[in-house]
Amino acid sequence: MRSSTKVLAGFLLGITTAGGIATASGVFSTNVVNACVDKKTQAIYAAVNNTCPAKRTGVTLGSLGSVAGSLNSIVNKVSPSVVTINVTTPTGGGSGSGSIFKTSSTFSYVVTNNHVIEDAVGGAGIITVGLDNGDQATATIVGRDPNYDLAVLRITKSNLPTIELGDSSQLKIGDQAIAFGSPLGLDRTVTSGIVSALNRPVVTGDGINSAESYVDAIQTDASINPGNSGGPLTDSLGRMIGINTAVATLGSASGQSGSIGLGFAIPMNQALRVMNEIIDTGKATRPVLGVFFDRSFTPGKGAKIASLSPNEAAQKAGIPAGAIITSIDGIRITDQVSAIVRIRSYAPGDKVTIVVTMPAGGSKTFNVTLGSAVSN
Repeated sequence: MRSSTKVLAGFLLGITTAGGIATASGVFSTNVVNACVDKKTQAIYAAVNNTCPAKRTGVTLGSLGSVAGSLNSIVNKVSPSVVTINVTTPTGGGSGSGSIFKTSSTFSYVVTNNHVIEDAVGGAGIITVGLDNGDQATATIVGRDPNYDLAVLRITKSNLPTIELGDSSQLKIGDQAIAFGSPLGLDRTVTSGIVSALNRPVVTGDGINSAESYVDAIQTDASINPGNSGGPLTDSLGRMIGINTAVATLGSASGQSGSIGLGFAIPMNQALRVMNEIIDTGKATRPVLGVFFDRSFTPGKGAKIASLSPNEAAQKAGIPAGAIITSIDGIRITDQVSAIVRIRSYAPGDKVTIVVTMPAGGSKTFNVTLGSAVSN
């Protein structure tokens, strides 16, 4: 990441345990096998012809010996669709990563972060995309959305390998996560970890030197460093579940900083809507609640609405100025950042349930249909 990053989030600490004892019957001679679990005793039996009787549930078992092979197959599957992005300007430049997600007989589309390519906007610089096979291509910007820190590029390279897209709504804490990209200019770098948290409110950029973006992030401990920005975060099947965008660092006296196991990615389902809109129209939309928050309100107690935009979603639903938003669709809101991030995780026109503390006291629930605005 070339821009400074601030992470506005609380950290979670929790342990989930699962009970149960299983005894094995038979010998499993392969790394991954199909098996059957008795519904009453929980005993595990080898499956016969990949089928289980009615009293047993089919499962897939793996051994520790299969992990390295699995990661290797994922790398072989994903790497051909991962690219290195270099931006050259009269005053310098920078680098990042990206993924080829659509291709045709004449050109291909690459998704990356807006902050990776924003120095080249308006012809201010040249964007070069380096493919996995060593080829280089000059890219043009199809469109970008600073609100979500996303950009779509086009290169005149045809029939390229594309990354498989995953479903980020199905993620669970503890799922495997694999990050691809070119950290510190080291292309074809792969790191592995888990999904550490979901729905983490993250703000990237400072709004001065680079656009400020609000991300409803996937948190991962897969090592992410400057240069990983825009690269894919995949699941255990090599499907892109997120786009790497930020990393928390402690920094050092030398000015260098690196991964401390706190990386963040834009969820794929949210990114895909923006990516498709950019391809279809050259621009993207964002959902609008139509409120201005009181920035002086004490963090941790919710997001206080200072004023309303006329004829926008909040006013139409009857939410008054002075109300304090405490939850959106069941997710707790602690401050204005978590409120903005939560709203932007939806699409224009989505219906959400918002719980507020009314100005005169007491809690009230509102059903709100979000409005729409073209992203800046």
